[in-house]
Amino acid sequence: MASQTMSYDRTVVLASADPALRQRLHHSLSGLRWHVREARGGAEAIAQLEDHPTEALLLDHWLPDLEVMEFAEQIGAMYPGMDVLRVDGDPIVGGTRSPRRHELLHALREAVGAAKRTTPSPDEVSGDVTTASEPTAGTVRQSLYPLPVLDAVQFESPRISPQPPSVIVPSLLIDEMVGESASMLELARIIRLVAPRKATVLIEGETGTGKEVVARALHRLSTRSSKPFVVLNCAAIPEALLEAELFGHTRGAFTGAVQSRTGRIEAAHGGTLFLDEIGEMPIALQAKMLRFLESGELQRVGDNDTLKVDVRVIAATHQQLEKRATEGSFRLDLYHRLAVFPIDVPPLRERTEDIALLCEYFLALMGKSSPRKMLSGAALDKLCVHDWPGNVRELAHVLERASILAEDSPTIRAEDIRLRRAVRK
Repeated sequence: MASQTMSYDRTVVLASADPALRQRLHHSLSGLRWHVREARGGAEAIAQLEDHPTEALLLDHWLPDLEVMEFAEQIGAMYPGMDVLRVDGDPIVGGTRSPRRHELLHALREAVGAAKRTTPSPDEVSGDVTTASEPTAGTVRQSLYPLPVLDAVQFESPRISPQPPSVIVPSLLIDEMVGESASMLELARIIRLVAPRKATVLIEGETGTGKEVVARALHRLSTRSSKPFVVLNCAAIPEALLEAELFGHTRGAFTGAVQSRTGRIEAAHGGTLFLDEIGEMPIALQAKMLRFLESGELQRVGDNDTLKVDVRVIAATHQQLEKRATEGSFRLDLYHRLAVFPIDVPPLRERTEDIALLCEYFLALMGKSSPRKMLSGAALDKLCVHDWPGNVRELAHVLERASILAEDSPTIRAEDIRLRRAVRK
Protein backbone atom coordinates (compact mmCIF):
# COMPACT_ATOMS: atom_id res chain seq x y z
CA MET A 1 0.00 0.00 0.00
CA ALA A 2 2.85 2.36 0.81
CA SER A 3 4.43 1.78 -2.57
CA GLN A 4 1.14 2.58 -4.32
CA THR A 5 0.84 5.86 -2.43
CA MET A 6 4.39 6.79 -3.35
CA SER A 7 3.77 5.99 -7.02
CA TYR A 8 1.27 8.85 -7.22
CA ASP A 9 4.26 11.23 -7.31
CA ARG A 10 6.12 9.37 -10.04
CA THR A 11 6.09 10.89 -13.48
CA VAL A 12 7.21 9.35 -16.76
CA VAL A 13 7.65 11.20 -20.04
CA LEU A 14 6.71 9.09 -23.05
CA ALA A 15 8.29 10.25 -26.34
CA SER A 16 6.92 8.70 -29.53
CA ALA A 17 5.60 9.91 -32.87
CA ASP A 18 3.11 7.01 -32.90
CA PRO A 19 -0.18 8.05 -31.21
CA ALA A 20 -1.39 4.44 -30.99
CA LEU A 21 1.77 3.44 -29.13
CA ARG A 22 1.44 6.41 -26.77
CA GLN A 23 -2.17 5.48 -26.06
CA ARG A 24 -1.35 1.86 -25.21
CA LEU A 25 1.58 2.77 -22.99
CA HIS A 26 -0.36 5.58 -21.33
CA HIS A 27 -3.12 3.12 -20.41
CA SER A 28 -0.69 0.54 -19.00
CA LEU A 29 1.37 3.06 -17.03
CA SER A 30 -1.68 4.81 -15.63
CA GLY A 31 -2.88 1.46 -14.34
CA LEU A 32 0.33 1.24 -12.33
CA ARG A 33 -0.31 4.69 -10.85
CA TRP A 34 2.26 6.54 -12.95
CA HIS A 35 1.56 10.09 -14.10
CA VAL A 36 2.24 10.05 -17.86
CA ARG A 37 3.25 13.09 -19.90
CA GLU A 38 3.29 12.50 -23.64
CA ALA A 39 5.63 14.02 -26.23
CA ARG A 40 5.51 13.61 -30.01
CA GLY A 41 9.25 14.10 -30.37
CA GLY A 42 12.50 14.92 -28.62
CA ALA A 43 11.93 18.68 -28.46
CA GLU A 44 8.57 18.24 -26.72
CA ALA A 45 10.14 15.71 -24.35
CA ILE A 46 12.81 18.24 -23.34
CA ALA A 47 10.11 20.82 -22.61
CA GLN A 48 8.24 18.30 -20.43
CA LEU A 49 11.42 17.40 -18.52
CA GLU A 50 12.21 21.06 -17.90
CA ASP A 51 8.72 21.87 -16.64
CA HIS A 52 8.07 18.90 -14.34
CA PRO A 53 10.17 16.67 -12.02
CA THR A 54 10.41 13.32 -13.79
CA GLU A 55 11.63 9.90 -12.68
CA ALA A 56 11.74 8.13 -16.05
CA LEU A 57 11.82 8.73 -19.80
CA LEU A 58 10.56 6.22 -22.36
CA LEU A 59 11.84 6.63 -25.94
CA ASP A 60 10.49 5.08 -29.11
CA HIS A 61 12.89 3.45 -31.58
CA TRP A 62 12.69 6.56 -33.77
CA LEU A 63 11.89 10.22 -33.13
CA PRO A 64 10.97 12.69 -35.90
CA ASP A 65 13.31 15.47 -34.80
CA LEU A 66 16.26 13.87 -32.98
CA GLU A 67 18.55 10.87 -33.22
CA VAL A 68 17.48 8.61 -30.35
CA MET A 69 20.85 7.48 -29.00
CA GLU A 70 22.37 10.96 -29.17
CA PHE A 71 19.29 12.40 -27.47
CA ALA A 72 19.37 9.73 -24.75
CA GLU A 73 23.02 10.46 -23.98
CA GLN A 74 22.28 14.18 -23.65
CA ILE A 75 19.36 13.49 -21.32
CA GLY A 76 21.46 11.06 -19.27
CA ALA A 77 24.06 13.78 -18.72
CA MET A 78 21.44 16.40 -17.85
CA TYR A 79 19.40 14.14 -15.53
CA PRO A 80 21.79 11.50 -14.13
CA GLY A 81 19.27 10.08 -11.63
CA MET A 82 16.55 9.42 -14.16
CA ASP A 83 15.76 6.08 -15.81
CA VAL A 84 15.96 6.31 -19.61
CA LEU A 85 14.54 3.29 -21.47
CA ARG A 86 13.48 2.37 -24.95
CA VAL A 87 9.99 1.02 -25.50
CA ASP A 88 11.48 -2.47 -25.74
CA GLY A 89 12.51 -2.15 -22.08
CA ASP A 90 16.20 -1.85 -22.79
CA PRO A 91 17.91 0.71 -20.49
CA ILE A 92 19.83 3.22 -22.60
CA VAL A 93 21.51 5.34 -19.93
CA GLY A 94 21.11 6.17 -16.27
CA GLY A 95 19.25 4.57 -13.41
CA THR A 96 19.59 1.19 -11.72
CA ARG A 97 17.43 -1.91 -11.48
CA SER A 98 15.02 -0.05 -9.24
CA PRO A 99 11.43 -1.08 -8.38
CA ARG A 100 10.15 1.71 -10.61
CA ARG A 101 12.01 0.20 -13.57
CA HIS A 102 10.29 -3.14 -12.95
CA GLU A 103 6.95 -1.31 -13.03
CA LEU A 104 7.88 0.26 -16.35
CA LEU A 105 8.91 -3.09 -17.81
CA HIS A 106 5.61 -4.60 -16.69
CA ALA A 107 3.69 -1.80 -18.42
CA LEU A 108 5.72 -2.25 -21.60
CA ARG A 109 5.01 -5.99 -21.67
CA GLU A 110 1.30 -5.30 -21.26
CA ALA A 111 1.41 -2.90 -24.17
CA VAL A 112 3.26 -5.46 -26.30
CA GLY A 113 0.53 -8.00 -25.57
CA ALA A 114 -2.13 -5.51 -26.61
CA ALA A 115 -0.23 -4.72 -29.81
CA LYS A 116 0.06 -8.40 -30.74
CA ARG A 117 -3.70 -8.78 -30.36
CA THR A 118 -4.52 -5.72 -32.50
CA THR A 119 -1.65 -5.26 -35.00
CA PRO A 120 -2.58 -6.41 -38.55
CA SER A 121 -0.44 -8.88 -40.41
CA PRO A 122 2.31 -7.67 -42.76
CA ASP A 123 0.13 -8.60 -45.74
CA GLU A 124 -2.75 -6.54 -44.39
CA VAL A 125 -0.43 -3.58 -43.81
CA SER A 126 1.13 -3.76 -47.28
CA GLY A 127 -2.33 -3.79 -48.83
CA ASP A 128 -3.07 -0.36 -47.39
CA VAL A 129 0.00 1.41 -48.80
CA THR A 130 -0.76 3.87 -51.57
CA THR A 131 1.46 5.98 -53.75
CA ALA A 132 1.98 9.53 -52.54
CA SER A 133 0.88 12.30 -54.83
CA GLU A 134 3.39 14.71 -56.28
CA PRO A 135 4.07 17.58 -53.83
CA THR A 136 3.00 21.11 -54.63
CA ALA A 137 4.67 24.37 -53.56
CA GLY A 138 4.61 24.85 -49.82
CA THR A 139 4.07 21.12 -49.11
CA VAL A 140 6.45 18.35 -48.20
CA ARG A 141 6.94 14.93 -49.70
CA GLN A 142 4.99 12.14 -48.01
CA SER A 143 7.03 9.17 -46.79
CA LEU A 144 5.89 5.62 -47.50
CA TYR A 145 8.25 4.22 -44.87
CA PRO A 146 6.07 3.09 -41.94
CA LEU A 147 6.84 4.06 -38.38
CA PRO A 148 8.02 1.16 -36.19
CA VAL A 149 5.12 -0.80 -34.68
CA LEU A 150 5.26 -2.21 -31.18
CA ASP A 151 4.79 -5.74 -32.51
CA ALA A 152 8.43 -5.57 -33.67
CA VAL A 153 9.67 -5.22 -30.07
CA GLN A 154 11.71 -8.15 -28.75
CA PHE A 155 12.61 -8.11 -25.07
CA GLU A 156 15.19 -10.89 -25.36
CA SER A 157 16.88 -9.39 -28.41
CA PRO A 158 16.05 -5.70 -28.88
CA ARG A 159 15.81 -4.60 -32.47
CA ILE A 160 15.83 -1.05 -33.76
CA SER A 161 14.45 -0.16 -37.18
CA PRO A 162 16.23 3.05 -38.21
CA GLN A 163 14.89 5.39 -40.86
CA PRO A 164 16.52 4.80 -44.26
CA PRO A 165 18.69 7.79 -45.10
CA SER A 166 17.12 8.08 -48.55
CA VAL A 167 13.63 8.69 -47.16
CA ILE A 168 12.48 12.22 -46.27
CA VAL A 169 10.08 11.98 -43.34
CA PRO A 170 7.56 14.86 -43.40
CA SER A 171 7.93 15.64 -39.70
CA LEU A 172 11.67 16.19 -40.18
CA LEU A 173 10.95 19.26 -42.28
CA ILE A 174 9.71 22.66 -41.14
CA ASP A 175 6.93 24.50 -42.95
CA GLU A 176 8.78 27.81 -43.16
CA MET A 177 11.88 26.32 -44.79
CA VAL A 178 12.13 24.97 -48.34
CA GLY A 179 14.70 22.26 -48.99
CA GLU A 180 15.41 18.58 -48.44
CA SER A 181 19.22 18.62 -48.51
CA ALA A 182 21.17 17.10 -45.64
CA SER A 183 22.17 20.54 -44.36
CA MET A 184 18.54 21.70 -44.28
CA LEU A 185 17.39 18.55 -42.49
CA GLU A 186 20.11 19.11 -39.91
CA LEU A 187 19.06 22.74 -39.56
CA ALA A 188 15.44 21.64 -39.02
CA ARG A 189 16.57 19.12 -36.40
CA ILE A 190 18.49 21.78 -34.50
CA ILE A 191 15.57 24.22 -34.66
CA ARG A 192 13.17 21.62 -33.25
CA LEU A 193 15.67 20.81 -30.51
CA VAL A 194 16.15 24.35 -29.22
CA ALA A 195 12.76 25.91 -30.03
CA PRO A 196 10.94 24.79 -26.83
CA ARG A 197 13.76 25.93 -24.60
CA LYS A 198 14.43 29.37 -23.15
CA ALA A 199 18.02 29.70 -24.38
CA THR A 200 19.07 32.80 -26.29
CA VAL A 201 19.83 31.94 -29.93
CA LEU A 202 22.31 33.61 -32.28
CA ILE A 203 21.58 32.90 -35.95
CA GLU A 204 24.63 33.34 -38.15
CA GLY A 205 24.74 33.22 -41.94
CA GLU A 206 25.38 35.17 -45.09
CA THR A 207 23.01 37.84 -46.33
CA GLY A 208 19.91 36.37 -47.95
CA THR A 209 20.14 32.89 -46.44
CA GLY A 210 16.85 33.24 -44.53
CA LYS A 211 17.86 34.03 -40.97
CA GLU A 212 14.51 35.66 -40.19
CA VAL A 213 12.76 32.56 -41.53
CA VAL A 214 14.70 30.50 -38.99
CA ALA A 215 13.79 32.95 -36.22
CA ARG A 216 10.09 32.73 -37.08
CA ALA A 217 10.28 28.93 -37.07
CA LEU A 218 11.91 29.00 -33.63
CA HIS A 219 9.08 31.19 -32.35
CA ARG A 220 6.31 29.11 -33.92
CA LEU A 221 7.66 25.86 -32.49
CA SER A 222 8.16 27.34 -29.02
CA THR A 223 5.78 27.57 -26.08
CA ARG A 224 5.60 31.32 -26.82
CA SER A 225 3.99 30.88 -30.25
CA SER A 226 0.69 32.48 -29.14
CA LYS A 227 2.54 35.60 -27.94
CA PRO A 228 4.09 38.44 -29.99
CA PHE A 229 6.98 38.00 -32.38
CA VAL A 230 8.62 41.43 -32.56
CA VAL A 231 11.30 42.26 -35.13
CA LEU A 232 13.88 45.05 -34.97
CA ASN A 233 16.56 45.55 -37.59
CA CYS A 234 19.42 47.24 -35.73
CA ALA A 235 20.90 48.51 -39.01
CA ALA A 236 17.68 50.25 -40.09
CA ILE A 237 17.29 52.57 -37.08
CA PRO A 238 19.49 55.67 -36.64
CA GLU A 239 21.94 55.24 -33.77
CA ALA A 240 20.45 58.17 -31.84
CA LEU A 241 16.98 56.58 -31.86
CA LEU A 242 17.85 52.91 -31.43
CA GLU A 243 17.90 52.95 -27.61
CA ALA A 244 14.44 54.56 -27.41
CA GLU A 245 13.16 52.13 -30.05
CA LEU A 246 14.38 49.17 -28.03
CA PHE A 247 13.64 50.23 -24.48
CA GLY A 248 10.90 52.81 -25.00
CA HIS A 249 10.86 56.36 -23.63
CA THR A 250 8.85 58.70 -21.47
CA ARG A 251 7.29 61.95 -22.54
CA GLY A 252 9.89 64.74 -22.76
CA ALA A 253 12.84 62.34 -22.51
CA PHE A 254 14.40 64.04 -25.53
CA THR A 255 13.54 66.58 -28.18
CA GLY A 256 10.55 65.37 -30.13
CA ALA A 257 9.34 62.91 -27.46
CA VAL A 258 5.88 64.45 -27.19
CA GLN A 259 4.41 61.32 -25.61
CA SER A 260 5.57 58.14 -23.92
CA ARG A 261 6.20 55.13 -26.11
CA THR A 262 6.50 51.40 -25.48
CA GLY A 263 9.77 49.93 -26.75
CA ARG A 264 10.17 46.77 -28.83
CA ILE A 265 11.38 44.75 -25.85
CA GLU A 266 8.32 45.57 -23.79
CA ALA A 267 6.05 44.95 -26.79
CA ALA A 268 7.44 41.42 -27.02
CA HIS A 269 6.52 40.56 -23.39
CA GLY A 270 5.69 36.87 -23.15
CA GLY A 271 6.94 36.26 -26.67
CA THR A 272 10.07 36.59 -28.80
CA LEU A 273 12.22 39.58 -29.76
CA PHE A 274 14.19 39.12 -32.97
CA LEU A 275 17.16 41.47 -33.28
CA ASP A 276 18.32 41.36 -36.88
CA GLU A 277 21.83 42.62 -37.74
CA ILE A 278 22.79 42.70 -34.06
CA GLY A 279 26.37 43.48 -35.12
CA GLU A 280 25.25 47.00 -36.06
CA MET A 281 24.18 47.83 -32.49
CA PRO A 282 26.27 50.73 -31.12
CA ILE A 283 28.79 49.57 -28.54
CA ALA A 284 27.43 52.03 -25.97
CA LEU A 285 23.99 50.44 -26.24
CA GLN A 286 25.42 46.92 -26.03
CA ALA A 287 26.10 47.35 -22.29
CA LYS A 288 22.44 48.18 -21.63
CA MET A 289 21.35 45.23 -23.77
CA LEU A 290 23.65 42.92 -21.83
CA ARG A 291 22.16 44.07 -18.53
CA PHE A 292 18.66 43.36 -19.81
CA LEU A 293 19.61 39.87 -20.96
CA GLU A 294 21.10 39.10 -17.55
CA SER A 295 18.36 40.59 -15.36
CA GLY A 296 15.23 40.63 -17.51
CA GLU A 297 14.68 44.25 -16.45
CA LEU A 298 14.53 47.30 -18.69
CA GLN A 299 14.56 51.03 -18.03
CA ARG A 300 12.80 53.36 -20.44
CA VAL A 301 14.75 56.37 -21.65
CA GLY A 302 13.99 59.23 -19.27
CA ASP A 303 12.52 56.97 -16.56
CA ASN A 304 14.09 56.08 -13.21
CA ASP A 305 11.97 52.99 -12.63
CA THR A 306 12.75 49.51 -13.96
CA LEU A 307 10.26 47.13 -15.52
CA LYS A 308 10.43 43.33 -15.42
CA VAL A 309 9.60 41.63 -18.72
CA ASP A 310 9.62 38.04 -19.97
CA VAL A 311 11.15 37.98 -23.43
CA ARG A 312 13.16 35.42 -25.35
CA VAL A 313 15.81 37.07 -27.49
CA ILE A 314 16.88 35.70 -30.87
CA ALA A 315 19.61 37.64 -32.66
CA ALA A 316 20.97 37.36 -36.19
CA THR A 317 24.06 38.59 -37.98
CA HIS A 318 26.00 38.10 -41.20
CA GLN A 319 29.18 39.29 -39.49
CA GLN A 320 31.76 37.25 -37.57
CA LEU A 321 30.86 38.57 -34.13
CA GLU A 322 33.44 36.50 -32.31
CA LYS A 323 36.20 38.00 -34.47
CA ARG A 324 34.78 41.48 -33.99
CA ALA A 325 34.70 40.89 -30.23
CA THR A 326 38.39 40.02 -30.16
CA GLU A 327 39.06 43.19 -32.16
CA GLY A 328 37.11 45.27 -29.63
CA SER A 329 34.32 46.44 -31.95
CA PHE A 330 31.71 44.22 -30.28
CA ARG A 331 31.42 43.37 -26.59
CA LEU A 332 32.76 39.88 -25.91
CA ASP A 333 30.48 39.40 -22.91
CA LEU A 334 27.42 40.28 -24.99
CA TYR A 335 28.54 37.90 -27.72
CA HIS A 336 28.77 35.03 -25.23
CA ARG A 337 25.38 35.96 -23.77
CA LEU A 338 23.77 35.97 -27.22
CA ALA A 339 25.50 32.84 -28.49
CA VAL A 340 24.15 30.49 -25.81
CA PHE A 341 22.92 28.42 -28.75
CA PRO A 342 24.42 29.44 -32.12
CA ILE A 343 22.77 28.30 -35.36
CA ASP A 344 24.54 28.48 -38.73
CA VAL A 345 22.30 28.86 -41.80
CA PRO A 346 24.00 27.26 -44.84
CA PRO A 347 24.54 29.38 -47.98
CA LEU A 348 22.69 28.35 -51.13
CA ARG A 349 25.91 27.35 -52.93
CA GLU A 350 26.35 24.56 -50.35
CA ARG A 351 22.87 23.11 -50.98
CA THR A 352 22.37 23.41 -54.73
CA GLU A 353 20.21 20.27 -54.66
CA ASP A 354 17.49 22.48 -53.11
CA ILE A 355 17.43 24.97 -56.01
CA ALA A 356 14.74 23.10 -57.96
CA LEU A 357 12.43 23.03 -54.91
CA LEU A 358 13.08 26.69 -54.21
CA CYS A 359 12.29 27.60 -57.82
CA GLU A 360 9.04 25.64 -57.63
CA TYR A 361 8.15 27.46 -54.41
CA PHE A 362 8.89 30.97 -55.70
CA LEU A 363 7.19 30.39 -59.07
CA ALA A 364 4.10 29.16 -57.24
CA LEU A 365 4.09 32.34 -55.14
CA MET A 366 4.38 34.51 -58.22
CA GLY A 367 1.64 32.46 -59.89
CA LYS A 368 -0.86 33.77 -57.35
CA SER A 369 -0.75 37.26 -58.86
CA SER A 370 0.23 36.53 -62.48
CA PRO A 371 0.11 33.57 -64.89
CA ARG A 372 2.12 30.63 -63.54
CA LYS A 373 5.39 29.98 -65.37
CA MET A 374 7.63 26.93 -65.54
CA LEU A 375 11.41 26.57 -65.87
CA SER A 376 13.01 24.92 -68.85
CA GLY A 377 15.69 22.33 -68.20
CA ALA A 378 18.38 24.61 -69.58
CA ALA A 379 17.24 27.46 -67.33
CA LEU A 380 17.40 25.23 -64.25
CA ASP A 381 20.88 24.03 -65.23
CA LYS A 382 22.02 27.63 -65.51
CA LEU A 383 20.69 28.38 -62.02
CA CYS A 384 22.35 25.32 -60.51
CA VAL A 385 25.89 26.38 -61.50
CA HIS A 386 25.66 29.95 -60.23
CA ASP A 387 27.58 31.01 -57.09
CA TRP A 388 24.59 32.79 -55.49
CA PRO A 389 26.38 35.48 -53.47
CA GLY A 390 22.94 36.83 -52.50
CA ASN A 391 21.69 33.33 -51.63
CA VAL A 392 17.96 32.56 -51.53
CA ARG A 393 16.96 36.22 -51.73
CA GLU A 394 18.97 36.61 -54.94
CA LEU A 395 17.34 33.49 -56.41
CA ALA A 396 13.88 34.94 -55.75
CA HIS A 397 14.83 38.20 -57.48
CA VAL A 398 16.40 36.40 -60.46
CA LEU A 399 13.23 34.34 -60.96
CA GLU A 400 11.01 37.40 -60.72
CA ARG A 401 13.15 39.21 -63.31
CA ALA A 402 13.15 36.14 -65.58
CA SER A 403 9.38 35.82 -65.30
CA ILE A 404 9.01 39.40 -66.55
CA LEU A 405 11.52 38.88 -69.39
CA ALA A 406 9.67 35.74 -70.51
CA GLU A 407 6.69 38.00 -71.33
CA ASP A 408 3.66 35.89 -72.35
CA SER A 409 5.57 32.63 -72.66
CA PRO A 410 4.58 30.01 -70.06
CA THR A 411 8.20 28.81 -69.93
CA ILE A 412 11.27 30.61 -68.60
CA ARG A 413 14.18 29.93 -70.95
CA ALA A 414 17.90 30.02 -70.20
CA GLU A 415 18.26 33.38 -71.98
CA ASP A 416 15.66 34.87 -69.60
CA ILE A 417 17.94 34.12 -66.64
CA ARG A 418 20.10 37.21 -66.05
CA LEU A 419 22.88 36.62 -63.53
CA ARG A 420 25.19 39.30 -62.22
CA ARG A 421 28.15 37.15 -61.25
CA ALA A 422 30.21 34.63 -63.17
CA VAL A 423 29.32 30.97 -62.80
CA ARG A 424 31.46 28.52 -60.86
CA LYS A 425 34.10 26.60 -62.75
